[in-house]
Amino acid sequence: MNREELIAEISKGAKVTKKTASEVLTATIDAIQTSVKKGNKVTLVGFGSFEARKRAARKGRNPQTGKEIKIAAKTVPAFSAGKKFKELVAKKH
Repeated sequence: MNREELIAEISKGAKVTKKTASEVLTATIDAIQTSVKKGNKVTLVGFGSFEARKRAARKGRNPQTGKEIKIAAKTVPAFSAGKKFKELVAKKH
């Protein structure tokens, strides 16, 4: 499912125009990104949590040369699925 298909589903489910659904989706994504960027955790009960996680510096290998390289530490976004979401996906059809 791409963004346009998601907007169409939101529009249909919430009985609003596609324009309104698009604005709400954009505002939701922006709010999540801004909050996580500030170091806050965003939890949507039953769906999951978004947070920033720190990755330590480590050694790696250049796949072309096999030479060892240093990989710098960095902060990355992460998503953890909630219990209800996990159960829904794991359910056999």
